[in-house]
Amino acid sequence: MAKAQPGPSMDLTRVRNIGIAAHVDAGKTTLSERVLYYTGALHRIGEVHEGAAHMDWMAEEQAHGITITAAVTQCPWKGHLIQIVDTPGHVDFTIEVERSMRVLDGAVIVMDGVRGVEPQTETVWRQANKFAVPRFVFVNKMDRPGADFDRALASLKRKFGDLAVPITVPQSNLTVLHVIEELVYAFSGEKGEVVTTRAPDEDELLILSDARDTLISALADHDDALADQYLSGETISQDQLWAALRRQHIAGTIRPAFGGSALRNWGVQPMLDAVLKLMPSPLERPPSVGTLPDGTHVDVEMDSEGPLCALAFKVQLFEGRRHVFARIYRGSMAPGDLISLPGRDIEERVARIFDVDANKKGRIEHAVAGQIVLIAGLRWASTGDTICDPANPVILERIDARQPVISLGVEPDSGGDEDKMIEVLGKIAEEDPTLRYHEDAETGQRLLSGMGELHLQIAFERMEREFNLKLRVGRPQVVHRETIRNTVRHTGGVDRQIDAGNQVLHLRADVVAEVSPRERGAGMLIDTATAQWEPAGYEPTNDQRNAVELGAKDAATSGPVEGSPLQDVYVRVERVLTFGASSNPQALRIAAAQAVREAMGKAGGVVMQPIMKMEVVVPDENTGGVLGDLQSRGATILGHEAEAGMTSIAAECGLSPLIGYATDLRSSTRGRGQFVMEFDRFDVS
Repeated sequence: MAKAQPGPSMDLTRVRNIGIAAHVDAGKTTLSERVLYYTGALHRIGEVHEGAAHMDWMAEEQAHGITITAAVTQCPWKGHLIQIVDTPGHVDFTIEVERSMRVLDGAVIVMDGVRGVEPQTETVWRQANKFAVPRFVFVNKMDRPGADFDRALASLKRKFGDLAVPITVPQSNLTVLHVIEELVYAFSGEKGEVVTTRAPDEDELLILSDARDTLISALADHDDALADQYLSGETISQDQLWAALRRQHIAGTIRPAFGGSALRNWGVQPMLDAVLKLMPSPLERPPSVGTLPDGTHVDVEMDSEGPLCALAFKVQLFEGRRHVFARIYRGSMAPGDLISLPGRDIEERVARIFDVDANKKGRIEHAVAGQIVLIAGLRWASTGDTICDPANPVILERIDARQPVISLGVEPDSGGDEDKMIEVLGKIAEEDPTLRYHEDAETGQRLLSGMGELHLQIAFERMEREFNLKLRVGRPQVVHRETIRNTVRHTGGVDRQIDAGNQVLHLRADVVAEVSPRERGAGMLIDTATAQWEPAGYEPTNDQRNAVELGAKDAATSGPVEGSPLQDVYVRVERVLTFGASSNPQALRIAAAQAVREAMGKAGGVVMQPIMKMEVVVPDENTGGVLGDLQSRGATILGHEAEAGMTSIAAECGLSPLIGYATDLRSSTRGRGQFVMEFDRFDVS
């Protein structure tokens, strides 16, 4: 079926850019497949459990049965164009959700009807909050034993304080009751594609009446005009309800909720209709905030007539070639256009532009504000870069990448593949900012760092499949950070002569530096601007000031215990004592580094490891054994609750004792236990 092709005359009021996000195995890719099928973008439904999902196109996704990379597609629905990003649910790939939320106008959060809010639900909810993304809730798997629609919505209120109000209420006969339209929706046909409506019977009418009162009461709390109508007993029309709900949904005061089962083809179409009615168009989102070269903040309005401004939110290799996903916020783009990357002093030329359907791309000749497109030909643009008109530079807010927490030593299986390995690792790390490739300065060992064991496993599988590169890997090494225990002031300096060819140079300078610990998560702070220079009245040059700052930074890159990166330390240069021409920039840099380094050593270093927040779900009969095992690993138990024969245990634990925990848990629970963990902070375990 032909898709609605965007172009210069695209009506942005009829465009919806949405993402689908969830905890792993909640059914978001299954929901995406139904959306594509019902809109005509797919002619058959690919099932995740058969390894045939259209949106899970990577071989690794099909083999592992999970989404690994955010997949972009588009589909027509009732005269509108919906651009969809299907995101991963596993925490190791959370960067895919983070950068997707950055460019979306709305999201559908899928929840398991039995489990309610799960750990990764909390993560994606926070990511949506970070970028103020309006969102629906689709309570999925309502066909499963133990599923409870009201309980799932109550878990949202309990966890986040957000009010989720039912718009469709799922019933046990595979129908849904539409609260606003006051109709019963039934789904039939081979794949639920036939949707029929009827008037509710007496029992259904009672359920609808209660749900409608709940909806109107919630809306009235934030809408005085609606409240007056409600209290006076006036009839409130469907149009009024849709309009009030739309305002409050976009404002974030109410989360519309829908229910059903994507796998059973139940309840999807009413939610899809609501995407058009409730989700904002690109024109209705607040303008993006940009920064001009002089530091001035400006609003970047969604306008196809202005100078180009787009955000590169993802680099991806298609058929071994580098492509860049971008969301256009202002202006337009065409093949051959010259663009700049402000802040990096780089100009590039757009070679080709594509719209994307999972791993298939279709060439287009023009793209405008509001679109998510794939660009070929950009060699240097990376995740978070702003792409703009060279004559109108502006920088949009970047995308934060989380720090990796686990490393593996790597070397090529074949001795002749050394250069190839370095090239491939560079390409893989460029795609995923949470993968880091580096060489250990002390051992010379090459290390690949990532967010977890699965994250690194997938990277190795991809390198073998896509680049025919086999690697030998070492045992997992947990990434450490260091901080200090005490506040120490120290004077360091340099006083020596060096042979500089035809002359002997005298280097002399003294620096007084103070180092002190900061609160966990506060980061590094290096202050050299307030330093007093001596003798009194001495006015240093810019080169001298810069040299002191560079010296302090040199010494603050690694800790005093094992040389791991420093964190949560305040470094302040108090005084700089100069000795005429001998205190040149080289001398000052050495002196500052010496002062800070020795102060660090005296302050007492502390090694910190990643502390992971985790949730373990096990059968009730295994709870005692699993709790004991976690405590033996040094975990702090934060709480546990039992529901429907399963116990959910919340805990936090250092990462080192959790290496291989998945295998141990499966063994102790006969394969029924599962757990997820997410990096929380670096701390002393």
